[in-house]
Amino acid sequence: MNADARVRWVLKPVVHALALWPLAAVAWAVFVDGGRSLGANPVAELIHTLGTWGLNFLLLTLAVSPLRELTRWPHWLRFRRMLGLYAFAYLLLHLLAYVVVDQGLAWDVLVEDVLERPWITIGVAGLLLLVPLAFTSTAGWMRRLGRRWQRLHRLVYPATALGLWHFYWQVKLDVREPLLYAAAFALLMAWRVRRWRRRAAGRPAVRGAGDGPLPAER
Repeated sequence: MNADARVRWVLKPVVHALALWPLAAVAWAVFVDGGRSLGANPVAELIHTLGTWGLNFLLLTLAVSPLRELTRWPHWLRFRRMLGLYAFAYLLLHLLAYVVVDQGLAWDVLVEDVLERPWITIGVAGLLLLVPLAFTSTAGWMRRLGRRWQRLHRLVYPATALGLWHFYWQVKLDVREPLLYAAAFALLMAWRVRRWRRRAAGRPAVRGAGDGPLPAER
C-alpha cells in the first residue's frame, strides 16, 4: 500500500474516529447518562467541553504546516481540511449549546448578552470569521478564488486569537488552561513569523512546508 492509499484508507478513518470520539462522549453523557457525568453544572460543562475541543482542532489545524516542515512528510496537508472543519463544527455546537440548551432560545436575553458581555461578543465574532473559511474549504472554491483564497483563509489567525481571548476572559479564577492554549498558539505563530521573515529576506523556506491556514490542502 503506497502512502496515498495509506492516508486515504487507514489514517483518515482513524483521524475521523478520534475527532468524533469527544462528540460521542458528550452525546452519551447527555442522552444516556442524563448529564450526571458532566458534574454539578452539566450545561456549563457541556458548553466548555465543546468549546475547548473546537480550540483543540483549530490549533491542530495550525500545526499541520510546522509538522510538515519538521517531518518532511507532505501528507500532513491531507488532514488540514478535515481538522479545520471539525474545529468549526465543534465551535458551532459550542454556540448552539449556549443558545439552545443554556438560554432556551430566549432571543432578548441572547442579544443582551452579546451586547453587554464582551467575552461573548468576541467569541461570536471569532466564530463568524470562521464561517467563510468553512464555506470555501473545497477544492472548487480554491480554484475560483485563486490567490484570494489564501488571503481569505488567513482569517483563521484572528479567529483563533479571538477564541482564546474569549476563553481567557470568561474564566473567573484558574486561568492556567487558557494560558496554555495561548502559549501553544504563540509558538505556532512564532514559526509562521520566522518563515515569513525568511521569505522577505529572500531565503527559501524548507521545501514542502506550504502554509494555507484552514481547511483545504494544496
